[in-house]
Amino acid sequence: MELDVPGLGTLGDLSGKRVLLRADFNVPTDEAGAITDDTRIRAALPTLRFILEKGGKPVVLVHFGRPKGEVVESLRVGVIGDRLAELLGSPVSTLRESIGPVVEREVDEAAVGTVVLCENVRFHPGETKGDPELGASFARLGDVFVGDAFGAAHRDHASVAVAARLLPSAAGLLLEAECRAFAKVLTRPERPLVAILGGAKVSDKLTVIDALLERCDSILVGGGMAYTFLAVQGHSIGSSLVEEDRFDLCRAALAKAEARGVELLLPVDHVVADRFAADAESRVSGVDIDPGWMGLDIGPETAALFAARIHAARTVVWNGPMGVFEMNAFRKGTDAVGRALAACEGTTVVGGGDSVAAIHLLGLSEAVDHVSTGGGASLELLEGKVLPGIEALSR
Repeated sequence: MELDVPGLGTLGDLSGKRVLLRADFNVPTDEAGAITDDTRIRAALPTLRFILEKGGKPVVLVHFGRPKGEVVESLRVGVIGDRLAELLGSPVSTLRESIGPVVEREVDEAAVGTVVLCENVRFHPGETKGDPELGASFARLGDVFVGDAFGAAHRDHASVAVAARLLPSAAGLLLEAECRAFAKVLTRPERPLVAILGGAKVSDKLTVIDALLERCDSILVGGGMAYTFLAVQGHSIGSSLVEEDRFDLCRAALAKAEARGVELLLPVDHVVADRFAADAESRVSGVDIDPGWMGLDIGPETAALFAARIHAARTVVWNGPMGVFEMNAFRKGTDAVGRALAACEGTTVVGGGDSVAAIHLLGLSEAVDHVSTGGGASLELLEGKVLPGIEALSR
């Protein structure tokens, strides 16, 4: 997989150039349409400031929500433009379209020092289909292309990959940092290399496990996905989440781990509950769970076991919580893993999705080396896949 991407310096002098920047501003909003978390906008600020300081004119392409190829008034990017101007401290011109002669004229007429924010690219049905004509229309807005939307890099979309192939292209500072972090895990890790995998469904992570078995020294499995593995091993799991149609694949993963000498660690105890609720009755159970009880977190012995492997590691990647961390009663396992990660002296990478929510909730995001901005993209990288949005820059 290609993770050595060209940086902004490869684009030469940006002075007076239109810099077409694909960013990830797909931020969450409340019912009133107000932004509730502007992390993704803040993450793009260093790249935008670099372009402005070098005299370039940023022309920003973003998606927002899932309009499914139609104009949805509540998914216009005006609220994003307002927050961007506030955070950046520079003027932002927010357009009502993202392609066409009017947009091209507005880009050309925008004053130096102004960021041009184009309308939601997913208002066009061809965006998610990788339509070449739409990609060419986007490319006409720039002299060079900068890819900085790691959260969309696994999509072969018109504004992500097609436009990138039509212009001199480079990675923005955020995307470059993501590639650098995952290269430390996937291409040149210091050992021991430990992967921590959690989350509800084993079906979401089996391909990741298969790929990581080729690279890791230890894989620590928690969360709901662990119960399918434990059931395969003959343990009683009570009413815990199980995917019986994945039994054969779990057996194959366990056999592969044994054959390759990779330690695949499963929970040895659990925090169990009599129902799935924040106020459920809960207790610690051994590895076998009684009927009528469900595992909702790893137990204290497992947390200590996992923490020991993390402390001894030189490279750690974490994707997926150890339990239902949104509920206080079932957060201790995720908390223990997060704190072990924060204390680890090796390279530590949190790979997107719920793990990011967990590390922020625990207040530990500053204590790890890299917190990824892309859940789906990071999973596909861990699977060993080539991401179109990165491959397009590497050409």
